[in-house]
Amino acid sequence: MKTAQKLFQENYTYGDYLTWPEGERWELIDGEAYDMSPAPTLNHQDILGDLYIQFASFFQNKKCKVYTAPVDVLFPDNDQQDEKKVRNVVQPDLVVICDRKKLNEKNVKGAPDLVIEVLSPSTASKDVIKKRRLYETHGVK
Repeated sequence: MKTAQKLFQENYTYGDYLTWPEGERWELIDGEAYDMSPAPTLNHQDILGDLYIQFASFFQNKKCKVYTAPVDVLFPDNDQQDEKKVRNVVQPDLVVICDRKKLNEKNVKGAPDLVIEVLSPSTASKDVIKKRRLYETHGVK
């Protein structure tokens, strides 16, 4: 079983991330880059699809929006204005955003109201430890 791979340099930013090949999926946590391949299992996708249907139905005609991966969620440090300098960019399996000011055409900037990670053996450690800490630090409810 393949686990999430990490690049050697440890100070990447969203600006670097934007230059990487389009067919690849990466996440940045504290400037460290993690490869998100291989693709999730069909069971993972079934679970995610079922969750999306439930949340999308619940939030229909309400102010909150529901998105599934891949969608970039940027966690700027403090009042960081230049998004290209952001060192934390993740692609949660499912996010709920109620503050539409956090949305733009490319990404979500700031803490979603809800994040769901469907655990897979290859990424569970990163999801449960590193990403959970990131979510807590940046105020995901």
